[in-house]
Amino acid sequence: MPDRNPAVEAAIEGELSLLDAEVRRSPERLGALLHPGFREFGSSGRLWDRASMLVHLTSTTRPGSRPITASRMKGVQLAPDLVHVTFDTEGDDGRLAHRSSLWWRTADGWRLYFHQGTPFSAEPSDTE
Repeated sequence: MPDRNPAVEAAIEGELSLLDAEVRRSPERLGALLHPGFREFGSSGRLWDRASMLVHLTSTTRPGSRPITASRMKGVQLAPDLVHVTFDTEGDDGRLAHRSSLWWRTADGWRLYFHQGTPFSAEPSDTE
């Protein structure tokens, strides 16, 4: 079994929090997880910044939404204050995406600095 890595565990905990509908609906809770310089290349192809993501998620996430499910989540510490997390998701609409995130430790704790989602189909690929 691999050694525990508190940095990776903190980043994964933050990532899982971001999938929670209650966190996504709360500007305070969501804002506490997003770095001021946050950027995302969304699976839709859209470029998001912190302000647009806060508005979008807090206004479109409905109470009782079907949870976003994550699988194959793992992380690696790249530097003392930087963790890379990768995982797959299935959204409430059934869409699948490969996900990649960079978490940066700040004076306020671990914050999501960059995220990218890439859609994929459930069909097996030749590379797996």
